[in-house]
Amino acid sequence: MSLAHPKFRAAAIQAAPVFLDLNASIDKAVALIAEAASKGADLVAFGEAWLPGYPWFIWLDSPAWGMQFIQRYHDNSLIYDSPEAERIAQAAKKHSIMVVMGHSEKQGGSLYLGQWIIGADGRTIARRRKLKPTHVERTVYGEGDGTDLTVWATPLGRVGALCCWEHLQPLSKYAMYAQDEQVHIAGWPSFSLYRGAANALGPEVNVSASRIYAVEGQCFVIAPCSVVSSEMIDTLCGDDPTKRQLLQQGGGFTSIFGPDGTLLHDPLPEREEGIVYAEIDLGLISLAKAAADPAGHYSRPDVTRLVLNRTPGSRVIFTQESQFDATLSSSPESIDQSKANDSSEDIKVQV
Repeated sequence: MSLAHPKFRAAAIQAAPVFLDLNASIDKAVALIAEAASKGADLVAFGEAWLPGYPWFIWLDSPAWGMQFIQRYHDNSLIYDSPEAERIAQAAKKHSIMVVMGHSEKQGGSLYLGQWIIGADGRTIARRRKLKPTHVERTVYGEGDGTDLTVWATPLGRVGALCCWEHLQPLSKYAMYAQDEQVHIAGWPSFSLYRGAANALGPEVNVSASRIYAVEGQCFVIAPCSVVSSEMIDTLCGDDPTKRQLLQQGGGFTSIFGPDGTLLHDPLPEREEGIVYAEIDLGLISLAKAAADPAGHYSRPDVTRLVLNRTPGSRVIFTQESQFDATLSSSPESIDQSKANDSSEDIKVQV
């Protein structure tokens, strides 16, 4: 007897947001979600920090110069459970499509590079953060924690996501492979920075990183890649020829790969906005894994193993009223005993 394997159509966005304008960018995102759904897609994915756009200003000049954009960037970053976030969730529900949104997440006074996975019913499947912002990104964003290296069971298969150069982190990738990931969202900003001067930031290296992830993990990789628009260049570079050389228009190299590394669609020109589509057949994964499964039969756990710490990175841990507080009015003997109890509990928490 042959089992039926899930099959669906995936879509990956290659487009620029309305830079530093959250509401206008959400308008554009909702229209793109509707378009993808109208073409039969069951999943649509956006690039890294698509809302409200990747902060290219951190790569173009000093931190002091870049501060002119910081307040606006904070004001236009997405807050979960806000009316703006609800618009995206409702679009997913209205069009019955899973949405993976890359965005600058604002919580309190801090920003994080977020990926929000929303089910076709409009409910949240996952909210993850980039584990370690790359290089100068650390001047803008905070860090995620071990819970962000998770693969989630969904109606479309086991889905996971990483951002940008998280795809150059071997241990993080292995943590995902080991959770039997089937569909991976690789969010990228644009490959238009320092063209001709920094090969590691260019399309050849980073598209290859997405393709290698597919081959190593024997999974489908949906890799949306945003575009730098002429409007973004005008906002960030003005008439400065040096900045215009550092950041160029285009850089869109959106790709969808099969579990053997095959590109599953015709590519779009790097300056062209649009959506790429691919047919996903999860049954092909077993064929790829028959040859090499690095987290399964092709591994040597007796030689090398990975330890994944899934402890949430909570800044504050709220506890119930301690026994010590409840016995302040008791005898000295009771107070001494309660201190001992509190100390032992603290040790257990630390362990």
